[in-house]
Amino acid sequence: FAPILAAGCTAVLKPSELASVTCLEFGDVCNEVGLPPGVLNILTGLGPDAGAPLVSHPDVDKVAFTGSSVTGSKVMASAAQLVKPVTLELGGKSPIIVFEDVIDLDIAAEWTIFGVFWTNGQICSATSRLLVHESIAAEFVDKLVKWTEKIKISDPFEEGCRLGPVISKNQYDKIMKYISNAKSEGATILFGGSRPEHLKKGYFIEPTIITDVSTSMQIWKEEVFGPVLCIKTFSTEEEAIEMANDTEYGLAAAVFSKDLERCERV
Repeated sequence: FAPILAAGCTAVLKPSELASVTCLEFGDVCNEVGLPPGVLNILTGLGPDAGAPLVSHPDVDKVAFTGSSVTGSKVMASAAQLVKPVTLELGGKSPIIVFEDVIDLDIAAEWTIFGVFWTNGQICSATSRLLVHESIAAEFVDKLVKWTEKIKISDPFEEGCRLGPVISKNQYDKIMKYISNAKSEGATILFGGSRPEHLKKGYFIEPTIITDVSTSMQIWKEEVFGPVLCIKTFSTEEEAIEMANDTEYGLAAAVFSKDLERCERV
């Protein structure tokens, strides 16, 4: 919304039907700070009922959409009928590459955990594929597990909570299916992979670390949109780049190395 406001435009915000309250609270804050009426308008509802009419409306001059690639394609096609510009942020299966010359393994491990488990992995740019150099892999994965063990999973209103439930039962079932399929394909569930024992209700999933993954596995190829990290090792920079690019997505990536030229090159 900030760029819209900075450009002197008004906006209609259609939040996800599964997460509307946050946007409505944001609207209340905007009213409290004196934003003029009509600058920000919030419309809740299902995509076909609320989102689609907005995209196709002749008085909407530009569309920005965040969501799945399937829906994004439909949004682009609809907007094209009126030749209106579209900005899309769609699915991702983002890699994080840790080279052998990384200065601080603990910091790299902490940021790896943050990148994949922040918001329960329910963010398009989650770095859900870790590529770590084979010479430091054992030590680095051990540090990842130790960091993950510290994560408090609880009701989000509890002090110290780092992971709450995922957004819905449908998403919970989908994530658990991905984990189950990875195991049946031969991967190893190194950490997590199930419901926390102390949480019998709600859609809670342990932060999950998966090893022994091949690039042909579903868990490596497809966006999970949940707290799941899969790990592979590499021996050369070229191999790391090849595996990082082995996906239909191209949203984001992260690189850890003390060599800034290498980081920029990769």
